[in-house]
Amino acid sequence: MIRKVLSHDEGKESIVKEVGVVEGANEMRILSNPVAWKIINLLSRQPLYPSQVAKELGIYEQSAYYYIRKLLSIGAISLVKTSMVGGGTAKFYQTSYPAFAIEMNWGEKRIEQGTRMLKSDNVQLFFDDFISDSWFNGLVVVGAPDPHGPYRSSSRDGHYAIHLAFLLGTFCGIPRNFPVKLDADAKAEKVTTTENIITIGGPGTNIITAEFNKFLPIRFNESNFWAGLISPNGKSYTLDNHGLIAKIRNPFNDKNSIIVLAGVRSVGTKSSIIALTNHADLVLRNYKRDQNWALVVQGFDMDSDGKIDNVDILDEVFFRPDMAHSK
Repeated sequence: MIRKVLSHDEGKESIVKEVGVVEGANEMRILSNPVAWKIINLLSRQPLYPSQVAKELGIYEQSAYYYIRKLLSIGAISLVKTSMVGGGTAKFYQTSYPAFAIEMNWGEKRIEQGTRMLKSDNVQLFFDDFISDSWFNGLVVVGAPDPHGPYRSSSRDGHYAIHLAFLLGTFCGIPRNFPVKLDADAKAEKVTTTENIITIGGPGTNIITAEFNKFLPIRFNESNFWAGLISPNGKSYTLDNHGLIAKIRNPFNDKNSIIVLAGVRSVGTKSSIIALTNHADLVLRNYKRDQNWALVVQGFDMDSDGKIDNVDILDEVFFRPDMAHSK
């Protein structure tokens, strides 16, 4: 008998169940015997030794021993413990699987990973133009870890893309082309005019973020990227844990979209990613498909373990080409 796992999705959880798969006619004959099947059901509730089985089912002990040996031979039940009973050693048996099945050698179907959809409508809307036929359609661009760009800076937040990838993986499949690039490579290959892009890290350490910064509804200070974020309502956000989530139409090719996840420092980038992945319904509640949109968040360590685990929303700006709104 072969052990397999049967699974299906229920909401946000996957339900799994081990199944004993019958391999041949002999196993089928043993399991289909009425007495053997009664023993299977009895031992699925609790471990028993043979004389208890006989008493419970009202059969001779010899019959109980006979069918227990048969069921043991195909792995349908198993010995789970021994104990002293009435001056002797009793062997306790229990059913090996919560389900049994007959499997034919055909009929497999491949289920595409991209068919697994997240329940949040806000998240699906936000990433909608990055998904094509249930597959990720775009590039994730992270800052290079080596000194590069006009400031010769090194990125320390590229690994935060892993957390974002867990979110993306819940509702789209991985494309055949490797979807991650360093910012220096992305600039050399001139992908800013041809791809949907998610750029991670501030413009001081990610030169692709720097290319789009001046087009963002809320942007980093162009005279000093590390000086903080500037909102059109005149407010500035300068703390290390201030982060930006922004989405705009690509200014160099309006058929594509740009998402920016960046912070004043690396902890701010982490704040923006945690906000988007862990609190999406809150941060995206006002996002609309036809908007250029940006949100400033501040990350907090609520349980004092040294890690950002919660966020506050500080500012939000969105506009269409023919109007501007701020909130």
